[in-house]
Amino acid sequence: MPGGRLTQQERQQIALGLADGLAYAEIARRLDRPTSTITREVMRNGGPTAYRADLAHRATEHRARRGQTARRDPGTRPQPHGRDAEAVREYEEVFTTVLMASGMPKMMARVLACLCLTDTGSLTASALAQRLQVSPASVSKAIAFLESQGLVRRERDGRRRERYVVDDDVWYQSMMASARSIAQVVEIARQGVGVLGSGTPAGVRLENIARFLDFVSESTARAAEQARDILGTKPATPSDGAA
Repeated sequence: MPGGRLTQQERQQIALGLADGLAYAEIARRLDRPTSTITREVMRNGGPTAYRADLAHRATEHRARRGQTARRDPGTRPQPHGRDAEAVREYEEVFTTVLMASGMPKMMARVLACLCLTDTGSLTASALAQRLQVSPASVSKAIAFLESQGLVRRERDGRRRERYVVDDDVWYQSMMASARSIAQVVEIARQGVGVLGSGTPAGVRLENIARFLDFVSESTARAAEQARDILGTKPATPSDGAA
C-alpha cells in the first residue's frame, strides 16, 4: 500500500472518481489507499461537489509549508495530552469543511469547530479571536448565529468573563430548536392548503409537505429526548490546560 502524501496524479483520479459518482471506498480501493485518506482529502478541499485536483494539490503544498513554519515557530501553541499539533490543525480544517458542507457559513463553522475541539468545550471571545486570528467582531457575529441555532450557550466564569460553551446539552437544545423550526414550516404549509384549496394540485403538494415535515419534526424531537435520557450520563470533563 503506498504511503506518504497523495500525488497530483492520485488527486486527478479522485476527481474523476467523484465525477463518476464513485463512493469514497471504491476510489480508495482503486488507489490502494485507506478510505479515511480519501474522505479527509475530499472534505478538506471543498467536498465531493467542489473538489478540484489542481486546487487541492496547491492547497496541500501550502498547508505543508505553513505546517513547517509553525513547527519552527517557538510561539506555536503547545498541545495537551501529547497530541500532534499538525494533526490537530489538519483535523480542525476537515471538521470545519464538513460543517460548511452542511450549509454553515465559514466563520460560524470555524468557531464551532474550535469550541468542539477544546477539552473544556468553552472559550472566551478573546481566546477565540486569538486562536482563529480574526477580529472580536467576527467572533461576536459568529456566536450570535450559533446561539440562534441553539449550538452554543453563554455563561460567566469566576472572573465574570463571558464564555461560549458547547456540550451535550447544547446539541440537545439545537435538535429541539430544529424540530420547532420544522414545525413552523408545517404550520405555514397547512395554512397554504386552506388558501389554495385542499383539492388543487398546489394544495395537495403543500399538504404532502406538511405531512412529511410533521413526521420529521416529531421524530427529531422524540429521538433527541430519547438520546438525552439514554446517553445523559456525562463523563468527567478534563482540564483544558493549554488546549
